[in-house]
Amino acid sequence: MKSNFFTIMILLSMVACTTHSESDPDQFKSQRTSQTASFVVDANIKHVFPLYGTFEERKWAPGWEPKLIYPEKEVIEEGTAFKVEPSGHSHGEEGASLWIVSKYEPKDHLIQYLVSTQNRFWTITVKSTTIENDTKTKTTVTYTYTGLNHIGNSLNQRSIEKMYENNLQDWADLINAYLKGK
Repeated sequence: MKSNFFTIMILLSMVACTTHSESDPDQFKSQRTSQTASFVVDANIKHVFPLYGTFEERKWAPGWEPKLIYPEKEVIEEGTAFKVEPSGHSHGEEGASLWIVSKYEPKDHLIQYLVSTQNRFWTITVKSTTIENDTKTKTTVTYTYTGLNHIGNSLNQRSIEKMYENNLQDWADLINAYLKGK
């Protein structure tokens, strides 16, 4: 219930705050694009899955600097909210992005983020499963972008192409390197 409340509030605020620079906003048609890729990490799921949490991601993702909004401590739970400023992991031309953990099911190794900017919103769904007798972890990541205006529609296509240009093998490489160096 708490998660649905946060999701609804975020969506309502995004729609209310969206600025339409188009000459005829009634002609705008939101576009959605989605893509999924899977990769394998050479470690047990108990070591891999926590690394997809907001604050643990700092360990393997260069430039990832989330700024906590809620709660007061860096914990992952449904409703955890943080901001990411324009930098290596954000979307520079849009300014800061607001992130909320919209789904967190650690027993099922599932986490989902709802991310918003002034031009669009998207979800990032991360699901891990154990493979090869618990010695490796397969992770499947889906990004689904939705435009709130023409700018957002345009940014969505560029973002998804950039995110998946290596089919997320860059994530696997970074995580494997981090785990080997621990």
